[in-house]
Amino acid sequence: MSGPSDLGAASVADLSAALAQGKTSALELAQHFLDRIAASGLNAFIDVQPELTLAQARAADQRLARGERGPLLGVPVAHKDIFVTRGWRSTAGSNMLADYVSPFDATVVERLARAGAVCLGKTNCDEFAMGGANENSYFGATRNPWDPAAIPGGSSGGSAAAVAAGLAPLATGTDTGGSVRQPAAMCGITGIKPTYGRVSRWGMIAYASSLDQGGAMARSASDCATLLTAMAGFDSRDATSANQPDEDFSRSLGASLQGLRIGLPKEFFGAGLHADVRAAIDAALEVLRALGATLVEVSLPQTELAIPAYYVIAPAEASSNLSRFDGVRYGHRADNPADLADLYRRSRAEGFGAEVKRRILIGTYVLSRGYYDAYYVQAQRLRRLIADDFRAAFSQVDLIAGPVAPTVAWDIGAQTHDPVANYLADIYTLPASLAGLPGMSVPVGLGARGRPVGLQLIGQAFDEARLLNVGHQFQQATDWHLRRPGLS
Repeated sequence: MSGPSDLGAASVADLSAALAQGKTSALELAQHFLDRIAASGLNAFIDVQPELTLAQARAADQRLARGERGPLLGVPVAHKDIFVTRGWRSTAGSNMLADYVSPFDATVVERLARAGAVCLGKTNCDEFAMGGANENSYFGATRNPWDPAAIPGGSSGGSAAAVAAGLAPLATGTDTGGSVRQPAAMCGITGIKPTYGRVSRWGMIAYASSLDQGGAMARSASDCATLLTAMAGFDSRDATSANQPDEDFSRSLGASLQGLRIGLPKEFFGAGLHADVRAAIDAALEVLRALGATLVEVSLPQTELAIPAYYVIAPAEASSNLSRFDGVRYGHRADNPADLADLYRRSRAEGFGAEVKRRILIGTYVLSRGYYDAYYVQAQRLRRLIADDFRAAFSQVDLIAGPVAPTVAWDIGAQTHDPVANYLADIYTLPASLAGLPGMSVPVGLGARGRPVGLQLIGQAFDEARLLNVGHQFQQATDWHLRRPGLS
């Protein structure tokens, strides 16, 4: 490779080829990205440990020198700080775990390390992945590389900002209700949430266990396919892991879109969708039509009910999952408690931020005696109806397309005091999460104030390869995924 600037702009395939041909080294790559991280000012990373990164890079160079080859061998990756990672802090963006260093690696981290990827550090995220703006992190908000006044989206906003700004070629994320797709859209990169169970949750700090799913974030669909191939696979340590054979998600890249039926839910194109986002989505759909796809109107009637269903189910599961943080076993512990009850109260009050407390309170309420049937059971019934809507739609089409969010990224602080406005931004991503289906965001243009817009693609269960190919074909015909924010 001819120079440092080429390293930040290269695809994963180009980086892998350059490493295999000796045009660069894993050590050089790692140092390049570490230097960019140090100079960025975006607050995209919570923890960076250069000595650990460079040690991994040297080990990758030794493997390359022995003749080993692999698509990720020596390629740098950043991990969302929801995946526990040996040697780095694993905080979940929370004061509750601010100084926690895991003694083991999450399965995702383990699998990528086995593939030879070099960890650059842990990316910033909303506390315990609760949020859609990356403003709920104990470590401060991440800034959007396209406009530092804007949010990057959340909760995987640090990962999205890192990829968009050229601080990392690849990043892991997690998606509970849209937290890979929404920040990918708002930062102008590609991100995919696979089918629930496709990626192991072992070692992923839990928010809502029936919804949380690891995902891949990169500049292109091709790079996402490479990353997801290494991340995905059955894990006997995770009771929710899908027992599916390992898969090469790059296998279908290059397949024609001729005859592909793409469903457009009429509920995704109503009055709530801002005109600038609608224009970019419409233009992208015309590109897919020109590539041979047929556009078909479909209906997902329960779309509006996805928000109340999700914000009952997810907080209920969070209330249960976060009960383990009590000041006794691990995590933040209040000083000089008067008694055990005081230890519990003050440890949790000091350790958790406002949004986490809000969701724990909601979740505890809906699970309480007298309200369980009225709220939680009803929400689970709605979840089934939402899944049924998708089954009906997929009897007519091969995949579904629409916006990721109603608007482009908003300014940092603009919705801090209005959590409901934040929740409403998830209207288009929540249905696929509740149904456990794969979803993807592909950059398709710029909206108001030059801020990115993403097209959402939703597939049938375990149909990630098709989604990635549609994204890839679109990117072969356009250059939105190649455009980068004006950073040095």
